[in-house]
Amino acid sequence: MATVIIALIVAAVLILAFLQLRKDKKAGKPLCGGKCSNCPNGDICHGGDKK
Repeated sequence: MATVIIALIVAAVLILAFLQLRKDKKAGKPLCGGKCSNCPNGDICHGGDKK
């Protein structure tokens, strides 16, 4: 029974994380969580539009 409860908790956390990532992507936020101005991959993520 404990295994089922733990699996449900883990699944809920994963679903919430996915929903937050989707919300952030729609809002135009970078998904990596970093600062784009200091990122060496900023050109790849934003097509040359560093912020």
